[in-house]
Formats: sequence, structure tokens, C-alpha cells
Amino acid sequence: MGRVGVLLLNLGGPEKLEDVRPFLFNLFSDPEIIRLPSPLLQKPLAWLISTLRSKKSQANYQQIGGGSPLLQITEAQGAALEAELVSRGENAKIYIGMRYWHPFTEEAVAEIKNDRPQRLVVLPLYPHFSISTSGSSFRVLEDLWRRDPVLRQIDYTIIPSWYDHPGYIQAMADLIEAELAKFPEPDRAHIFFSAHGVPQSYVDEAGDPYQSEIETCTRLIMGALNRPNPHTLAYQSRVGPVEWLKPYTEDALMELGNQGVQDLLVVPISFVSEHIETLQEIDIEYREIAEEAGIHNFQRVPALNTYPGFVSALADLVAASLAKPPRTFDQVPHPKKNMKMYPQERWEWGLTTAAEVWNGRLAMLGFIALIIELVSGHGPLHFVGLL
Repeated sequence: MGRVGVLLLNLGGPEKLEDVRPFLFNLFSDPEIIRLPSPLLQKPLAWLISTLRSKKSQANYQQIGGGSPLLQITEAQGAALEAELVSRGENAKIYIGMRYWHPFTEEAVAEIKNDRPQRLVVLPLYPHFSISTSGSSFRVLEDLWRRDPVLRQIDYTIIPSWYDHPGYIQAMADLIEAELAKFPEPDRAHIFFSAHGVPQSYVDEAGDPYQSEIETCTRLIMGALNRPNPHTLAYQSRVGPVEWLKPYTEDALMELGNQGVQDLLVVPISFVSEHIETLQEIDIEYREIAEEAGIHNFQRVPALNTYPGFVSALADLVAASLAKPPRTFDQVPHPKKNMKMYPQERWEWGLTTAAEVWNGRLAMLGFIALIIELVSGHGPLHFVGLL
């Protein structure tokens, strides 16, 4: 039996404070994270955002020990998955490819190219497909495969998403059940699913299935729990002034506080590993918002990490994908080339979304012009003596 490779895909994260700014630059250089009217604006905007946000982000990472634990957890998940596959008689090797930090997807592919596994399963550690997560990594892989005839000789298949896999659903239900048991009145605790958000336009314009998959996944988990607890689904980690999926986590927490909710159990539904968005954003920032709203018993379900039921579910996914016809990179949703972040494009006076769009574009063009003038030493500001 030939060697099977399994490529685990994830976001990546800065391992130390000095990694934060270059990590942010890589993140915001991705057009699947922030889409701009011209690709020429992408790198300057990424430089600006990463420069402006680096100190705040470093402070956030300082709160969780000075770096992200994501790589170490992903390596542990990979080792556990490899051991599980080997125990099932599969000659398997795990590879790890991160999108925005080491080991980059390209590094993992170079290792795969050297090993030449007979079959390769591409498994994103995102249960729910989005253009901005799995889709972005698939886009990188698709480009590498298109340009490299050696890679095209490797028989591969992708797993776009696995939000409804019974083993994953049960693992989530198990962890929720264990945390509910710690409340004084387990049946009265409000279950709060917090998912990473995406821009609304990705769903409306590109047909991103993310929102639908998150909502279905939430229903399946609640069905597996089979408990009377009320629940809420909200979306966190919004970036920029554009509209993202609603309700926003901070708004939903305030609303529940106004309703008199006291016992809250937060479920990080779109995250399978502990990292900045669970350890800092949920555990610190959202906990403070909940406290201010009057929710004083704020608890969180741990991420799946290497929970045995979860590792078993990943092994089941690999086995099932090998038994089916292969799925290729071109079989997943792709963003439109000129997909807009805002629905309106015509000018409107006043404090409107359209005016905000055009003002932002003009400001960005002005910023780029200023940078060029500062570097070159020539331009209208030098001419009039302002520089």
C-alpha cells in the first residue's frame, strides 16, 4: 500500500512578539481577507494596517504569553492524526501548511513534492468553508499545482468542509456537555456560539456557503445535545468599516445582558485550536463586555485541540475522502475578480455607506501619492514648500 500524505491547512500565527507585524502584513496582503478596487493598493494597505495595528496586536499576544500556540497545537493534532491513521493500517504522513506564517503552505508543498506520496488528502482545519479561510489556502495550492508539472503527477483530493460530520458534531457536543455540568443550573445556562465573521458581500455576491454551514452546524450540535438550553449564534473578529455577518458578538452579548441572562457558556464554533481569538478575544475582551452587560457567570468551552473524538473524526474524514472520487481545487467557490465589499457604488451625499466607500478610496490614493512623494522627493507638496 502506497504512502498517503495528509496536508493540514490552518491560518498560522506569530510565535513571538517580533513576528506580529510581518504576520499582519501577510494577513492583510491577502485579497480574500480585504478586497480592494485595485490590486496595486493591496500591499500599501497591508503595510499601513500592519504598522498601525502591530503595537495593539503585540499587547494582545502579550496577554496570552507573548505568541500564538497555534503551531504547537496543530503539530500535536497532526501527530495524533498520524498515529490514529497508522493504527488503522494506513501508511500515512502528515504535513502542515500555514497560510500567513511558518511553516507556510509553500513550505509544506515543497516537502510533499520531495516525498511524492502516492495519494494526498488536503484537509483544512476549518470545519466550515469560506473563501477567506479554506478558499484562500486552496487558491495558493491551485496556483502551485497549475505551475508545477511534478505536483500535477500527485493524485490529490480536497475536503472543502466537514461542518456536518457526525464525529465532529459529537465531539463538540461532548465538550459542551462537560462544561454545562459545571453550572449551578445546567439546563438554564445560555449557550452562545461565537463564529469568526466574514464580510456579508462574500455571502451575497460570491455565494460563500460559510453562513449556511455555520447555521446548520449550530443546529446539528444543539440536536446532538438534546437539551432545553436556549442558544444564540453570533459572529466575531470583524475588521474594517464594511458590513460583516450579523449579529456581532459584542452586540449579542449586550442584548443578552439586557435580557437578564446570568449564566453564559461560549462555544468557539469555528475554531478547533486555541489561539488569539479564543484566548484573548473571547476570554478577555468579550468577557469584559459580558461583565459590563451584567453577565457575571461567563464560561467557555475549550477548543477541540487533540480531543480523541475529534482526532478520530479527522481520521474518518481522511478515510472517506480516499474512498470517493477525487475533488479538485476548481470544485470550490472562488471570489469574483471584481467582487465589491459594499453593495452601493454610486455617490450619495451624507454619512452613507457609498460616501464612506468613495472617501476611503480617495484617502487611500492620497496616502499612496504621499508615500511616493516622500520616497522620490518630488511632487506638488515639495513644489509648494510643504515638504
